[in-house]
Amino acid sequence: MTETTSGAAPRTPEIRLASGLLESLRRELITDAFAYRPLPPMRTDGRLTRRLPERMRARAAYLPHAAAVGAALFVLLLAATSSEIGWPLGALVLGLIAATPVLMTLVRPVGAFWVALVAAGLLGLAAPSEPAWPWSPGAIASYLVTVSIVAMRTKPRAAGWMWLITVAFGLLIPAVAGRGDLAGVSPLAFILAVVFLAVTVRNTRRQAEKEVSAQAEVTAVERERRTLLEERTTIARELHDVVAHHMSVVAIQAEAAPYRVKNPPAELEAAFATIRENAVAALTELRRVLGVVRSADYEAPEAPQPTLASLDGLLANVREAGLSVDKTVTGAVRELPQGVELSAYRIIQEALSNTLRHAPGAPAEVEVSYVLGGLGIRVVNGAATGDVPPSPGAGHGITGMRERVAMLEGEMTAGQTAAGGYEVAVFIPVRGRQEPAGETVQAPA
Repeated sequence: MTETTSGAAPRTPEIRLASGLLESLRRELITDAFAYRPLPPMRTDGRLTRRLPERMRARAAYLPHAAAVGAALFVLLLAATSSEIGWPLGALVLGLIAATPVLMTLVRPVGAFWVALVAAGLLGLAAPSEPAWPWSPGAIASYLVTVSIVAMRTKPRAAGWMWLITVAFGLLIPAVAGRGDLAGVSPLAFILAVVFLAVTVRNTRRQAEKEVSAQAEVTAVERERRTLLEERTTIARELHDVVAHHMSVVAIQAEAAPYRVKNPPAELEAAFATIRENAVAALTELRRVLGVVRSADYEAPEAPQPTLASLDGLLANVREAGLSVDKTVTGAVRELPQGVELSAYRIIQEALSNTLRHAPGAPAEVEVSYVLGGLGIRVVNGAATGDVPPSPGAGHGITGMRERVAMLEGEMTAGQTAAGGYEVAVFIPVRGRQEPAGETVQAPA
């Protein structure tokens, strides 16, 4: 099977394969080979580095840079001392030639590979005619260190191409120069294959760890978002029941009102009829919009939604579960909008449930404050006592409480107390309602 393009001759699979290989070589080792790519600092959150003092941890981030410089010094000394040049300046020049590609790996890794090849040729010219020519000890050390660092900083395909180019270089140079043995490249090729294999395994493992970490972060975000949506769905269901009940009452009362007045004026009947029509239309629209939040297996509650009047029953239940809880009510008790009452009840319920799960044996206090302009709630518990271990939680309770408070345009704080316990404080504004006359009431349970 061949591939044809408009205005071009058919391309055989062999040509396409060769073209793809050459494109891979060009992309990995030729294009922007000498581009500036500085070695980034090392992460300092590992098992060992995170135990270091703060000052040492900041410097530990540059350990790879120090290791590369140390390797360059080692290569310089090896190349200088292993050369047979009689004058010191020449030996130093050979050492600098061997160390240059190692230092280049810090800023231009791909270019350092090509420079390492040139350095190996230059060092070979200064070496005597040996079977291993042109791989003198200095050239081998410089080349091994350079390509190892380059392989760590590039993709596995680049390591494969470097291995092939190394073998070709080791076979071609002796054949062209007429010096050395063609088999001299075999030990170096084997060592490089082992090094590249280890580096590839290391890079693959690091990449897998990064992908797992990124996936874990995405999963955590999605879990938080799902929890938020589930909590909003629960709130919408409860509000659907509350608002639908009130709208139904408005429609029924508007329909019955004209019959309670003897000989009502026509204008009054028309006004009540309009009220009823608007109430029925609003109820229909409400059911159409909010009704979609009910799942197929969701059943409407048979009992009315709980309010703060049901708080004593809730406290009795948690006391039976082993929680020591006191209640204090301050301010003039009054009836609040049912949505506020329901949310306040659910917030207290969730806060006490968190106390049972996370602080077993700790006492708790519930404060409900009827203040000017709104309702204040405070639930605080002490530190866990006894031998019962805390139960792990997913943190959904605090998220649900914040959603309810945000829906009512209130404010909420939650956090640890100085005594080692936990405190949840909420203020829910209630607009358009005045405080009834009366003395401040305190009703501890």
